Amino acid sequence: MFEIAVVACLLFVVLLAGSVWIGLSLFATGYLMLSIFKPNIPMDIFGSGVIWGAMIPTPLLSLPLFILMSEVLVSAGLGRSLFSGLAPWVGRLPGGLLHVNVVGSTLFAAVSGSSAATTAIVGNVSLPELKARGYDRNLAMGSLAGAGTLGFLIPPSIIMIIYGVVAEQSILELFIAGVIPGLTLAAFYMIYIAVHQTVTGTQPHVERPTRAELLGGLRDIGPIALLIGTIMGALYLGFASVSELAALGVLGAVLISVAMGRFSLRAMISAGRRAVRTSAMIGLIVIGAALLNSAFGFLGIPKAIAGQIAAFGLSPMALIVVLLVFYAVLGMFLDGTSIIVMTLPITLPLITAAGFDPIWFGIFVVVAVEISQITPPIGFNLFVIQSQTGESIGVIARAALPFFGILLGFAILLAIFPDLALWLPRTLQ
Repeated sequence: MFEIAVVACLLFVVLLAGSVWIGLSLFATGYLMLSIFKPNIPMDIFGSGVIWGAMIPTPLLSLPLFILMSEVLVSAGLGRSLFSGLAPWVGRLPGGLLHVNVVGSTLFAAVSGSSAATTAIVGNVSLPELKARGYDRNLAMGSLAGAGTLGFLIPPSIIMIIYGVVAEQSILELFIAGVIPGLTLAAFYMIYIAVHQTVTGTQPHVERPTRAELLGGLRDIGPIALLIGTIMGALYLGFASVSELAALGVLGAVLISVAMGRFSLRAMISAGRRAVRTSAMIGLIVIGAALLNSAFGFLGIPKAIAGQIAAFGLSPMALIVVLLVFYAVLGMFLDGTSIIVMTLPITLPLITAAGFDPIWFGIFVVVAVEISQITPPIGFNLFVIQSQTGESIGVIARAALPFFGILLGFAILLAIFPDLALWLPRTLQ
């Protein structure tokens, strides 16, 4: 079975190298593996049943809605409002306006759910402003690359929705479990920025903000903070399901757009088209991965690999370290959605057998996928920043290296102290 798995991986890599879409590559790999090794399985029954099963989970309805909410806020110029609103409040801290990358990404992550979108929206405004004000270019790019990954960890998170559907876990619990780790990771980023700027003494001078500037900042970020508070409050108090929260978020995003005077039919149509395009891409990946995982199931690959790993007799912590390396390597070639839907049939049984909580593992996997976002050569956040700065991937990857290290250390910390993720869900229950 191990040889079949190797053949499947090689075939998938060849298809990706041929510029075939990820979803179609997953579908084709599964189909060809069954055609070659299990030709007696009726392909029409296999295909239609798996596709239907992958698309009917109710929580998936929230996915396009959260994406639409994010796109509506992008059309409303959220990035500039975040920078102008946060600058007076963080400018005098050690690290100065570099903290806008972290705090802005944290806030946008709470209404986005996407790492790449968070990096793009915050970076479009912050990078030119930080460059014009004389801040360390490498630290600006690195902090943006690291903070942008918070789009996966702080709810509502697209990756958490995918994990919850595939692993059959409560998405509400996953959302709640991601709050403390997300805020903790953001705090680590800010501490590093403050220490770096204090030690190097490279922080430009920032004038003390006036009371009018502070109040103006609150006015700029107030609508976003209100939307976040409404969604989080409904989430924690159990007033709405995930899909209802997503619909509430879309309504709130439209109202914010109107309140800011940036609502237009053309902008809404454009936001809707972008949301449809992104949702269709993710849907194709989910379907393709479901077909591939079903093919692997028919071939007995997950059971064989799990048995081989179990035979090594790894301790629970050693297993976590191996999986962390495994996900980091996969992240060099695949996006987060593909990684999760492809690997869970193999990794989740291993984790539960080792005594780990599936909700905790969801947060751990999200952190591992965050690491992949800034891992060359296919780290998506690196490409987003490259498109904004024109720098090479190598330069941006070196700038992001300290934040890569922070993420690795945080993943180990999460394994040592699982209550970082589990305390809040247990308390609210």
